Amino acid sequence: MYTQVPAPLGGSLGWSALVSALPLLVLFVLLGVFRVRAWLASVIALVLSIVVAIAVYGMPAGPAFDSALEGAAFGLFPALWIVLNSLWIYQMTKVSGHFDVLRRTFAKISDDQRVQGVIIAFSFGALLEALAGFGAPVAICSVMLVAVGLKPLKAATVALIANTAPVAYGAVALPVITLAKVTGLPLDDLAAMTGRQVPILALIVPLVLMIVLDGRRGLRQAWPAALVCGVSFAVVQYLMANFGPVQLTDIAASLVSAAAVLVLLRFWRPKPADAPDRAPDRVPGGGAQPVSGGGGVAVRERTVVDSRVEQLRSFAPYATIIVMFSIAAIPVVAAALATTTKTFSWPGLHIATSEGKPLSLVSFKFDWLADSGTVLFIAGVVSAFLLKVPLREAVRAYGQTIVQLRTAGLTVMAVLALAYVMNMSGQTATLGLFLAGAGGLFALLSPLLGWFGTAVTGSDTSSNSLFGALQVAAAHGAQLQPVLMAAANSSGGVLGKMISPQNLAIGASAVGLAGKEGLLFRRVLAASAVFVPLMCVLVYLQSTPVLSWMVP
Repeated sequence: MYTQVPAPLGGSLGWSALVSALPLLVLFVLLGVFRVRAWLASVIALVLSIVVAIAVYGMPAGPAFDSALEGAAFGLFPALWIVLNSLWIYQMTKVSGHFDVLRRTFAKISDDQRVQGVIIAFSFGALLEALAGFGAPVAICSVMLVAVGLKPLKAATVALIANTAPVAYGAVALPVITLAKVTGLPLDDLAAMTGRQVPILALIVPLVLMIVLDGRRGLRQAWPAALVCGVSFAVVQYLMANFGPVQLTDIAASLVSAAAVLVLLRFWRPKPADAPDRAPDRVPGGGAQPVSGGGGVAVRERTVVDSRVEQLRSFAPYATIIVMFSIAAIPVVAAALATTTKTFSWPGLHIATSEGKPLSLVSFKFDWLADSGTVLFIAGVVSAFLLKVPLREAVRAYGQTIVQLRTAGLTVMAVLALAYVMNMSGQTATLGLFLAGAGGLFALLSPLLGWFGTAVTGSDTSSNSLFGALQVAAAHGAQLQPVLMAAANSSGGVLGKMISPQNLAIGASAVGLAGKEGLLFRRVLAASAVFVPLMCVLVYLQSTPVLSWMVP
């Protein structure tokens, strides 16, 4: 039995926290400064975390390597299993030509790239987050944005930034449900408190997306669409989180926000604007059509008229995904699927916290049938039938998807192996305790814990599992509201997804930019630098008489 030590370096929590942070600092410096490939940077950080675990924390080599193996296994299943099947569905729509139909259908709803970007990345992405989560929204929305004309780097950037406000209630509210379990606090109170924080992000994110899509001009010309989308989403998210079934929070908010924008477009259209960063349009079999003139080469697309049946078929894979996840969420079905889940202790891991309590992370859950990736696989099989993709072509598309994910897969497995080593050895707990020592100012730093946890693991659920109980303990010590601090962990965590190496690898791989995760990291870092201080200030004010009335 290995027992974690919170301050192994001479009993100093500060020096111990500094050493514990080295693997993460090295990871982000390699990615953002030296532009090292994500898989290599992750492997280097993983090796460093193992060295710190053994040399500083006194963790035996066997458990240290076993921790890495469990993390890598979690990266393979369910993380990569989800992404693999979501991208396979995209590959089949590409093979059948229906992704081009989908792009032209979106163009008919609005020929404005900025409006398309908000509907796809924010509203549709929120729906995917509500149903699946774990990287699926980034993977699917990135390729959809490329299909409607965005360049790959911008498409991945927009998808990552948009995947923020819905995250706290993603995967049918799994993050906040998990938070209630690990803290022992009432689910209704945690859902309500989180619903008084993240909707404020929903008001801002669509406006930021306009800037990313088209700079200040985009904000100036298309702000009504962003405002309507954000306000409608925020209002419904708040109402559902406080008064409705928490599991349906993002489902309702995403559908209402998309409908609100569609209604707006009946009465308002943005001023047309050239899109210099737009990728060349292409049509099946014909490709892009270059047209000489002016300052260079313009691109125009052959006129293609799609039948109503083909337009409906182009949406069929995504409708199938919604139906499949909705069926899986029915209590009777969910209970039946749960009986197929196998949970076991990972071999070689016998670890206790510094208080002597067994660490729950040593248990590995293999929910082979109930997992989101399996639901997506079944949706893919159904989609192949609906899209009339021959069996041979469907299998070939699956193989191509596996090849496409090879480097991203290594990155995801290495990052989660890093997270597990840090969690099992006690490095993460040391960092959390160090921040918790800030006393009353902990309210200002509390969201940083959630942000940090999600940045490392790529999951708000994992971040809540990691730091939820610590937030409550710190709140009691600092005489702060436990519900507020616990919710702050989840709300801060949603902002860590966009810079998580795991999600960066998924986004880059989805649009064919594997190996350029560092460039993508620098693109989204600015947005994270804006949102995180905002959330920290909001939580701090909620801990004071200024906004304490917002705490349930």
